[in-house]
Amino acid sequence: MTEPNPYADGEYTWGPPPSPGPGPGATGAPGTPEYDFPNPTLIDGGSGSVPGYGHPGPNPGPGYGYPQSGAPYPVPTGGGGMPLVSIGDITVLNDSIITPSGTLPLRGAVWNATDMSRTEEKIPAYAIVLAIVFFLFCLVGLLFLLMKEKTTTGFIQASVTSGGKHHSTMIPATHPGAFQAVMGQVNYARSLSNM
Repeated sequence: MTEPNPYADGEYTWGPPPSPGPGPGATGAPGTPEYDFPNPTLIDGGSGSVPGYGHPGPNPGPGYGYPQSGAPYPVPTGGGGMPLVSIGDITVLNDSIITPSGTLPLRGAVWNATDMSRTEEKIPAYAIVLAIVFFLFCLVGLLFLLMKEKTTTGFIQASVTSGGKHHSTMIPATHPGAFQAVMGQVNYARSLSNM
């Protein structure tokens, strides 16, 4: 894209019109750059020692999205140690709580759990089919209508607030006792926060 159209006939019509004022490109001659670029290339008569687009200098600065400090990854500020309990994406250590929102202090943390799941009990489709088929044989098929199937859907929300920060997580409920299991973990985390 640095050359004018070779198929154009007659006058030079590529690029902005030449300016008659002082400065680069004032002559209006074809091939004279209209704009003064800060890094001239070898084609423009420059030395070529200045790095151009795509070629970093000797010490490239940090790029977008990379940590600006010397640490390659964020380091938790807590004392660390072995995880004591994990509730969804919340991990409780000896003296801190690690969440995707940041590290929270363990002492004085407020824990909450909300059951947003439901358990439905219904007659499965195969029981209805068996009841119809066996109804023809001495009414024994009606006993198949006593079959029930329980399905649990929804989530359990667990949240923690400490040190002016708040984080909540959603844990899928896969069975009717899922809320009691999460409440056991939350109660253990509460007891650790009160120590």
